Amino acid sequence: MVFTIDFKNKNFIVTGGNRGIGLALTRSIAQAGGNVSILYRSSSSAPQVAQGLEKEFPRQRFFAVQCDVTDQKRVGEAFEEVVQGFGKEGGLHGVVANAGVAIVKDALEVGGEEFDYRTNVLGVFYIAQAAAKYWVKTKFTEGSIVVISSMSSQIYNQSALNEPLRHVFYNSSKAAVSSLAKNLAAEWAPHGIRVNIVSPGYVETEQSGVHAPAVRKFHEDSVPLRRYSQPKEQAPPVLLLLSEHSSYMTGSEVFVDGGMLIW
Repeated sequence: MVFTIDFKNKNFIVTGGNRGIGLALTRSIAQAGGNVSILYRSSSSAPQVAQGLEKEFPRQRFFAVQCDVTDQKRVGEAFEEVVQGFGKEGGLHGVVANAGVAIVKDALEVGGEEFDYRTNVLGVFYIAQAAAKYWVKTKFTEGSIVVISSMSSQIYNQSALNEPLRHVFYNSSKAAVSSLAKNLAAEWAPHGIRVNIVSPGYVETEQSGVHAPAVRKFHEDSVPLRRYSQPKEQAPPVLLLLSEHSSYMTGSEVFVDGGMLIW
């Protein structure tokens, strides 16, 4: 049997799907034939990204919907807009909860307003909840949610040998979101809704670009494959988890970290 992923006539949501890892995921879904709605909070590039994809893939549907994932009411409204936007293609088949934020700061200096799980955890919950409510209401039993977490849910990253990167907020939020996804997988399995996790390692994005060259070099040397991942390298397991080929996977966490966690 030839293993192929074909998303023709299938519709997906990718939060933060207009840049970084999210854009790579959006493009990969598009290359597999899927229609994609990008949910974005404030970036002015999102509508242009969607327009560019429509020109590149003229037989498919792409559009951007403004949505602060920490606003439960707005998330519900956005899902209604998305379903209406897909129009004749109809329905929703999968969701990628990718939006997240990070701060690098000494734990002794982090303020309560910065130690805020609303985007990284509550936002993921609201997105997943809205998808699950829609699928339960429509009696769709093949819905797939992929949560983008991080290898940092398992480790404390270093900036140099025995020197912590000071990611206490980010790391703990990713541990929380990985646990959240596994709990949702357990609760929603009876509805045929699958929830899985993809946890990247060091990825070449704007976020990782803020680190000093010496820190980046240390990270590269720390990874068995000796380099950062390109965003597109995070996409294949996401596509697998969105597809019917992973129909017996739920509550799973896939680490795409260049082997970092085997050390």
